Amino acid sequence: MFKIRKAKDEEPTAPGQVKIKKRSNVPGVMITQYVEEMPENMATPDFTRKPIALTIQEGKLAIFRAVITGTPTPTVTWARNNGEIDERCQIVYDTSTSEHQLHMPDVSADQADTYKCFARNEYGKAVVTAVLNVIEVGYKKSRALQQSRTAMYDYYFVCLIISVSSPRVEMEAKEETKTEIDDKFWDLLMSADKKDYEAICAQYGVTNFRWMLKKLNDKKEEREKEQEKVVERLCNLKPIEMRDDGGAEFELEMSLKDPSSKIFLFKDGVMIPFEADTDVKHGLRRVGKKFVFSINGVDAEDAGLYQVEVDGVKIFTTEFKPPPIDFLVKIEDVKAEEREDAVFECVVSHPLKRLTWMGKNITLEQGDKFDITVSEDMLIHTLVVKDCKLLDKGIYAAVAGIKSCSAWLIVEADTDPNTHGKKKARKTTRAGGGGEELLRIAQEQQAKIQKERDELIAKAKAEAEIAAAAEKAEAEAKAKAEAKAKVKAKTKAKAKAVEGEGTDEADSTTVVEEEDEEVSEPASLEPTQESPVADTEEEEPIQEKRKRVRTGQLVPDTVIDPGVYFTSGLSDVNAIIGTEAELVCRLSSEDCDGVWYKDGTEITATDDICIVKDGTYRKLIIKNCKEDDAGKYRCEADGRKTEAVLNVEDPPRINPDDLTEFIKPVIIKTGKDAAFKLSFVGREPMKIQWYNEGEELLEDTHIRIEKSSSYSRLLLTKCQRKTTGEIKIKIKNECGATEAISQLIVLDKPTPPLGPVDIIESSAACIEFKWKPPKNNGGAPITDYILERQQIGRNSRKKLGKTGPEPRYRDTDVDHGRKYCYHIRAETDQGISEMMETDDIQAGTKAYPGPPSTPKIVSAFKDCINLAWSAPTNTGGTNLLGYNVEKRKNGSNLWGQVNPPDEPIREKKYAVKDVVEGIEYEFRVSAVNISGAGEPSTPSEFVIARDPKMRPQFTDKNMKTFMVMRAGNATRVNFNFQASPLPTITWLKDGLPVAKHVTVSNSDTSSQLMIPSSERHDSGIYTIIVKNLVGQETSSVEIRVTDDPKPPGPVELDENVSGTVTVSWTPSPDEKKDDRLHYMITKSDSVRRSWQTVADHLFNNKFTLINIIPGRQYKFRVYARNDMGLSKPSESATWEVKKRKEMFSLNFPVTKDYSFETPPTFSVPLKMHNSPESYECYMSCAVTGNPRPHVTWYRNNVSLNTNTNYYITNTCGVCSMVILKVGPKDNGDYTVIAENLLGRVECSTKLVVKD
Repeated sequence: MFKIRKAKDEEPTAPGQVKIKKRSNVPGVMITQYVEEMPENMATPDFTRKPIALTIQEGKLAIFRAVITGTPTPTVTWARNNGEIDERCQIVYDTSTSEHQLHMPDVSADQADTYKCFARNEYGKAVVTAVLNVIEVGYKKSRALQQSRTAMYDYYFVCLIISVSSPRVEMEAKEETKTEIDDKFWDLLMSADKKDYEAICAQYGVTNFRWMLKKLNDKKEEREKEQEKVVERLCNLKPIEMRDDGGAEFELEMSLKDPSSKIFLFKDGVMIPFEADTDVKHGLRRVGKKFVFSINGVDAEDAGLYQVEVDGVKIFTTEFKPPPIDFLVKIEDVKAEEREDAVFECVVSHPLKRLTWMGKNITLEQGDKFDITVSEDMLIHTLVVKDCKLLDKGIYAAVAGIKSCSAWLIVEADTDPNTHGKKKARKTTRAGGGGEELLRIAQEQQAKIQKERDELIAKAKAEAEIAAAAEKAEAEAKAKAEAKAKVKAKTKAKAKAVEGEGTDEADSTTVVEEEDEEVSEPASLEPTQESPVADTEEEEPIQEKRKRVRTGQLVPDTVIDPGVYFTSGLSDVNAIIGTEAELVCRLSSEDCDGVWYKDGTEITATDDICIVKDGTYRKLIIKNCKEDDAGKYRCEADGRKTEAVLNVEDPPRINPDDLTEFIKPVIIKTGKDAAFKLSFVGREPMKIQWYNEGEELLEDTHIRIEKSSSYSRLLLTKCQRKTTGEIKIKIKNECGATEAISQLIVLDKPTPPLGPVDIIESSAACIEFKWKPPKNNGGAPITDYILERQQIGRNSRKKLGKTGPEPRYRDTDVDHGRKYCYHIRAETDQGISEMMETDDIQAGTKAYPGPPSTPKIVSAFKDCINLAWSAPTNTGGTNLLGYNVEKRKNGSNLWGQVNPPDEPIREKKYAVKDVVEGIEYEFRVSAVNISGAGEPSTPSEFVIARDPKMRPQFTDKNMKTFMVMRAGNATRVNFNFQASPLPTITWLKDGLPVAKHVTVSNSDTSSQLMIPSSERHDSGIYTIIVKNLVGQETSSVEIRVTDDPKPPGPVELDENVSGTVTVSWTPSPDEKKDDRLHYMITKSDSVRRSWQTVADHLFNNKFTLINIIPGRQYKFRVYARNDMGLSKPSESATWEVKKRKEMFSLNFPVTKDYSFETPPTFSVPLKMHNSPESYECYMSCAVTGNPRPHVTWYRNNVSLNTNTNYYITNTCGVCSMVILKVGPKDNGDYTVIAENLLGRVECSTKLVVKD
């Protein structure tokens, strides 16, 4: 026995040691460090996987598993909280999985405890706990139920696993007992599709399919009867399957009879916890009647047999075997050009509907960017990255369950100089892909899978055929032997009969021959004719007719004798002691008698045993079964036999008369004793439990339990009211269980009525209120309520008497404005309760409301002041009717009510209009309820009744600043404004008062200027001035009165400079009247023949045009333009310059050769980098030079260009290097050297890796 110290013992700390608590990445792990500074490359123990809590059935193997790290290697020990670990337990270290395991075989209830795992080395220790819960079976089940409620998963109930034993299969040719078959076989078949029967039978070595189907139907009927107890409907059973995300799930649809029924999940007979959250290891998702069980993060340990049970009844069974999928051909690195498609392809070992493709740690989906396809045989999986861009480069991965493979996508930039700066066209080529070789590997794998499948099916069929042939041959051989024996016996008897008659001859021989024929299985034969061989003594005449006696050569006769066989064998029977048991079988013939045996001894009919022959049925009836009647019974007929077992059970049973007496309620008064007694019979030992309202009763001061083999008595002493409830007794033994329920009613006086009271009416004439009945009436109905009344301020109380059973009272004998307190008691046949005292209730309407908040001045004008306030916190217990507002002048002591006395203000605001301009006022408000006006609020601030002073300001958002009017039309200008007090308005034209013919109209908020018939002399800048005591505001608008312009005078053309023409004209008559008039020139030549504007906004009378081409004819038009539009044109005469031919010479300057070659230089140098560990680091710089420099990267003077751990690129002079996962080894100095024929240059930086 290995010795393990108890978990509660602590190791003493050595001198100089410390205890530093550390946090682990795994929840629930406690780490203690013994040194202040940890040496380099050393580590305290830690758990990377901690042992999980187990809930396991009694008698099973329990295993705790843990994976531990630490340097130096820690020492691992196990302990439990209470007591020593059993000597049968074993501590195992699995080198393949690096697991430390604690094996506990054949667990029992006393091993349920909290276990601890310790990992220690010289630098510290780590400890973690795990709980072991043991499910007890049989008599211990109830206690296990109670313990499980206090365990880690208290919402899981204990479920009895129903084991179905394989019945014996009777072979008619011989007595044979089939080998016991695992219950898993039947559980799988009952939940599987028919197409899977063959594979399951091959797995468990079952070859007799006919027998299997018969037994399967029987078991299905039994299972369906059990399921009908808890399930109304069950369908759509889908076996467990792998999901694309690496998990697995199975589903079913069922309707529960009781929605509160508990659902359990078992794996290999061990209950496993699950939650509604599908993100945990085992999850349950319920959608209507559909239940989906999921397993997340599938690994090898998840393989096994999964069963779903509802209240102890098996519902569904499925076996999970993680598919051994592997990558025969993994995806490879792909190098693609920009705007080209990239193809990743892989081949898996088994057909898979879909892989999970990942790109840069993101799940990829079918869409515009990615194309995901699967071949018809589901072996080749393809990912196409469409229209590759530089941003698409990175690592791509294919994931199949727990297997995965990854590769790089490298996107090369397009270096074609012709496409620089232009949008590149998408290419039609593809990079990557496996091609024909990939297809060939997939075809070979498909052929291999099909071959293995065919071999497995052929092997199963061959084994089944061999077994069936062997059974058939054996049955035929035995049948032939029996037939030959019968023929020989009958031949001898007939020969003796012939000799006795003296018909023998010396030279002849009399022989009766029968030809043996094959005899099939008796169960499949039906007697279609009489047997040709009969008994020689009873049917001699028939025998003479059927006998062939001849001399000379022997000719064998053909005789078919199937014999008597059992068409229906015996079945096992379970009978309760004292009842009748019946064993029934059926023969193929009515004439044959059966002989009965018990445990090998022949049975004869007695008073308690009846042997019945009913046609072809043979029955053995045992009356008043006793325990001695249990055993193996056999019926034999004509050499055939069938067996069955009679089990005589003696479950607990209660006499109906005793049960009727027991279920009668027991009614007692509080403090008295209550006794319950019940007699019963049954096989010992029996477990007897008493319950009160579902809680088991155990003996204590006030509970006495008497138990014997024939009765049990429960005595409850000094019962209290809380003891009232259901009293139940449960009796169990190995044959079954029974229970009986009675009621205990403990009578007591009621508890006080419940408050607070609800006031229905509180007026000057009456007080009406109601209350709630007592929480506990003491077991008897309320007959009356007794009330007393006390007036506040007096010591005496007035008895109001009994008011009846209704919790309501109306008191009409009250004084207006008085407050009263009421004492209420409840009365039943068992007594009077304690009193309940009400709060003070006031009669009448004298409960005045409290003061509202101080009134707030919202706004003030010369004829109105607006107020607002808030409601009081105390309304006097009734609804408010309104508010009264009062005002007072400054310097006066008299308050005057503003609103009419009989018309309270409903809203919490009011406009006071009864004010005098210039007078200063203050205001207060009082609330009014049914009692009257309450206390007024504090006065508001003083406010003067006057309009608020406001500087004039214009309110138009878009005011006009310029207007053009046609002469003779009316002109109107409007300005809107606001000002207080009212302003004076002044209009000016060009700084002077407006003329008399101009009309001005003013209001409080606007002003309008109107010129009835405007003329040119009315043009000018009009200004409005709005002014009051606070300030003034001005605004101006320019009005221009004009008319259509008159055309300019004649146009003259002159050539002052060669290649130009000067256009001059006489001014328009309106030029002096309109200072905004200007000119526009258009041109037309003999080639274009269209008019084009060549000059505009000319305020003089001359313009020179250039680029006059000799040999062309030109015409010019001059227009006058003002704010109203264009005048008619003045057109010039035709202008033409004759074309001249001149000789000219051109001298080219002497050119010199120029070299574009330059030495390398860094236009963008390297930068310093600080990178966290395990992150990606990106370095880059830019280098120029002609010819193109050769770039080399160095780390600590060691070249990196050939190192595959660094991804180095040089695109258009941009040199970059990527370190995918930075580690401590990447610390150091990095140098880039660029060199060509003209020179060499270098640039350096430093990379610092942070912890």
